[in-house]
Amino acid sequence: MGLVTLVFAALWFIGGGEIKPRPRSTIKATFAGLSSGVTTMVAHSGGPPLAIYLLPLGMSKALYAGTTSLFFTVGNLLKAGPWLVLATPSRSLWMLMALCVPAVPVGVWAGWRLHERLDQRALYRLCYAILVVTAAKLLWDGLAGYIHL
Repeated sequence: MGLVTLVFAALWFIGGGEIKPRPRSTIKATFAGLSSGVTTMVAHSGGPPLAIYLLPLGMSKALYAGTTSLFFTVGNLLKAGPWLVLATPSRSLWMLMALCVPAVPVGVWAGWRLHERLDQRALYRLCYAILVVTAAKLLWDGLAGYIHL
């Protein structure tokens, strides 16, 4: 996933970083959704497959953010049950989650402010740059696990 994501982002930057809207594809959307769902359940890395499908569509920044948010909200709600069955959280983990709840509104507010300040092109550059960082992290984790770093 890391290598595919890195190549995807690199091609966009090499191509001049232009937003050229492409038509939607039910087949690609289904593949991206399934890939994102599986990778988010297995390795918490579902963002890249979804971004690889959505970014080339050239959506408005509001539609892109809303689609991504809704996709992961539904996905996280669907996987919450199986995760709780597989690994029942300890009391200390429940306490940690409770302590993190106040950060949610702060994160929403900060995201909204950033969304308001960035224009369409800047948002796309930021999304592709974050994909590069994500790809590097995925590659590092994969290599570290393989060669036991």
